[in-house]
Amino acid sequence: MSLESKAIEDINRALENDDTQAAASISQTYLRDLDSIPLNIAVTGESGSGKSSFVNAFRGIDNRDDRAAPTGVGETTMKPKAYPHPIYPKVTVWDLPGIGTTKFPAHQYLKHIGFEKFDFFIIVSSDRLRENDFKLAQEIMKMGKNFYFVRAKIDSNLLSAEKSQKEYDEEKTLQKIRENCIQGLEERGVTAPQVFLVSNFDLHLYDFPTLQETIERDLPSHKRDTLILALPNICSSNIKKKKEVLRSQIKFHAFTSATVAALPIPGLSIAADLGLQ
Repeated sequence: MSLESKAIEDINRALENDDTQAAASISQTYLRDLDSIPLNIAVTGESGSGKSSFVNAFRGIDNRDDRAAPTGVGETTMKPKAYPHPIYPKVTVWDLPGIGTTKFPAHQYLKHIGFEKFDFFIIVSSDRLRENDFKLAQEIMKMGKNFYFVRAKIDSNLLSAEKSQKEYDEEKTLQKIRENCIQGLEERGVTAPQVFLVSNFDLHLYDFPTLQETIERDLPSHKRDTLILALPNICSSNIKKKKEVLRSQIKFHAFTSATVAALPIPGLSIAADLGLQ
C-alpha cells in the first residue's frame, strides 16, 4: 500500500469515528513526511566520462553555476561529493570517484562509498565501457540495487561518426552503439543490462526520457513522486507528471486547512494555513 493510500485509509477511519482532530493530524503528518523523503542518487564513472556534467544536468544546473559539480579536463573526483537539488534539498545527486581513481577492488569500493544509502546507481562512460564498469555492475547486482548504464557525450560520438562514415544514418548509429554496449555487458554476466545514450547538454534528445521513465518505474511510489518533482523540465510530459503529483497533494492541503478551521482550538487554523504557504 502506498503512503497516500495508507493516509487516506487512516483519515477515513478517523472520520468514521468522528475524530476530526485525528484526521487533520494524519493529513498534516502525511504532508510533512512527503517533504522529508530522501532520494540519494549515485553517479560514478572514470575521469573524463562526462560524469560531473551529468550530475549537473540531472539537477537542472548549468556547468558554470556556482552550485555545479566541477567539470573539465583533469578534474578527478577522489571521494564522494554530495550535490543537493537546488529546489528539493532532500534529493541528492552524489558524484562518486570512479573505481580507477581508488585503490579498492569493486566489492570493497561499494563498502568504501557507503552503498547502503543510495537508492540506485548510474554508471557513466563516454565511449566503450571499461572493465571496472563491468566489475562494479556485477557487485551492485549482488547487493540487490538497481543500476543504469549511461553513455554520455553521445552527441560527440555521433558527430565523429558523421564525419567518418560515407553513408551516415543517425538512428542506425545509435542502435549499433547501444547494441555493442549491451552485448559487452551480457558477455560479462550482467543480466538484462539497461543502457541509455545521453547528451548532457540536450537531455530531451536520445535516451534520457527513457532513462527517467525506467527509474520512475523501478522506484517505490513515494520516492517516484520525489524524483518526478526534482527532474528538469525537458519536455511537456515531465511538466504533466509534476502537475499530477502536485494535484494529488492538493486534496490533503485543502482537507487539512478546512478541517482545522472547523476545530474549536484558538490559533490552530492559522497555524495550519501558515504551514501550507
